[in-house]
Amino acid sequence: MSAIQGIEGVISQLQATATSAKMQDMQPQPTVSFAGQLHAALDRISDVQTASRVQAEKFTLGEAGIALNDVMTDMQKASVSMQMGIQVRNKLVSAYQEVMSMQV
Repeated sequence: MSAIQGIEGVISQLQATATSAKMQDMQPQPTVSFAGQLHAALDRISDVQTASRVQAEKFTLGEAGIALNDVMTDMQKASVSMQMGIQVRNKLVSAYQEVMSMQV
């Protein structure tokens, strides 16, 4: 008798899981476009560049609490993010040129 109850319990759990999976499939998933992701990445690069410039200006003006090592670190982060953006752009241009040179 207890074995049958155990099996019934497992079956009910499986049915509940299947029902919840169906409900998740029915909910619209947010679409993520390539252009949207690219725009967000460019915005993040711009934000890092702006933050670096603002911190450098504050240090130059002698504001308290701004250390030179923090300014240099932020400037390096901005430089690395810009270089990464340039490399992504180069790869995109290269991929575009490769696709355009393909014969149909």
